[in-house]
Amino acid sequence: MAAHWMPFTGNRQFKADPRWVVAADGAYLIDADGRRVFDGLSGLWCTGLGHGRREIVQAVQRQVATLDYAPAFQFGHPLSFELANRIVERMPAGLNRVFFTGSGSEAADTALKIARAYWRARGQASKTRFIGRVKGYHGVNFGGISVGGIVGNRKLFGQAVEADHLPHTQPPAGSFYRGQPPADAPYAQTLAEQLLDLIALHDASTIAAVIVEPFSGSAGVVVPPVGYLQRLRDICTQHDILLIFDEVITGFGRCGAWTAAEAFGVVPDVLNFAKQVTNGVQPLGGVVVRQDIYDTFMAAGGPEYALELPHGYTYSAHPVACAAGLAALHLLQHDEALARVRALAPVFEAKVHALRGASPHVTDIRNYGLAAGLTLAPVPGEPLKRPFEVAMRMWAKGFYVRYGGDTVQLAPPFISTEAQIDDLCDALGQTLRELT
Repeated sequence: MAAHWMPFTGNRQFKADPRWVVAADGAYLIDADGRRVFDGLSGLWCTGLGHGRREIVQAVQRQVATLDYAPAFQFGHPLSFELANRIVERMPAGLNRVFFTGSGSEAADTALKIARAYWRARGQASKTRFIGRVKGYHGVNFGGISVGGIVGNRKLFGQAVEADHLPHTQPPAGSFYRGQPPADAPYAQTLAEQLLDLIALHDASTIAAVIVEPFSGSAGVVVPPVGYLQRLRDICTQHDILLIFDEVITGFGRCGAWTAAEAFGVVPDVLNFAKQVTNGVQPLGGVVVRQDIYDTFMAAGGPEYALELPHGYTYSAHPVACAAGLAALHLLQHDEALARVRALAPVFEAKVHALRGASPHVTDIRNYGLAAGLTLAPVPGEPLKRPFEVAMRMWAKGFYVRYGGDTVQLAPPFISTEAQIDDLCDALGQTLRELT
């Protein structure tokens, strides 16, 4: 075990008491003792269709046997164009050009680079600054942690890309809003308007883009109040600033819609995706942009063989990942997964919010679609301890949930039954009552 330096893991604790996942089936992970552990976070927000789906497995097997890899630069393969078309069909109107990456982190950095390059191509090279949001998560590359607003992901690494941050949209402790908080919630009145303060500070002539998650997943499912995203959209339009939605978690079903942009009724200029696009079977991410952004690069002049955007990855539009993506999108449609999420969401909401009184340490609960976050009061001097204890006790009971910061996070698979939702929340309630 010594050779592997594990990501986002307390390596010392894990190697002293490892938790092995050796197989998976449907809504369950299977550990080394053969226990079936309910997958309460859909892997890492990415396996909503469940594990081991035969249709995706077979698509990957066929593709590996046919074309295991193709060069991503200067040559193409048919599946990438087919997948791009299928993705565009599921995007809000106007978002119709797809640039493939290998992950959500790569998608975030790609979107930021496209934004800066777009303004330079438009003759506005001073527009280089980005505005993210406190508690935002945009992956772990330098661009992503710069616009991200989770301090634990930033503090070790020093100065990165120049960025400023909007305040987060998390309501005060004890709010316990169900779904989107109302527009007239007292804390919500000036949240979006604070973008105007940052524009006044930096001037719009220096700002390339605002990047936000429609709701923040890794920070513990922080849902914006009604009207917030539309106001960001209006301000960005008014001041000629690109609006980027990072939908790595929210895209392809988690909200009961193809995108959170659709669910919230707000169309960004750029939209990032990853995770659920292949049901987690293969790494794949991407950035979808408006036609006019793409056209700006194509109209830059020079010989036709010249690179319009000198950017990309060895694994951009990897043929095996594209095969997995096509199969996953087909299953999402065929299984009517989005309708299933919409039907389960009220059941999930009711069960999650019933945990409000399970422990005095539960200070808030937030939810949207099939996603929920519970905030736990800190142990003095150890603010991360209680969520860790909850996750370990839940694992022992046969349930996988995610702990991060001061939150416990739930994102059950789209294929979950009401009984499985009941079991997950009942076990979590029992665990919360055990806390000291």
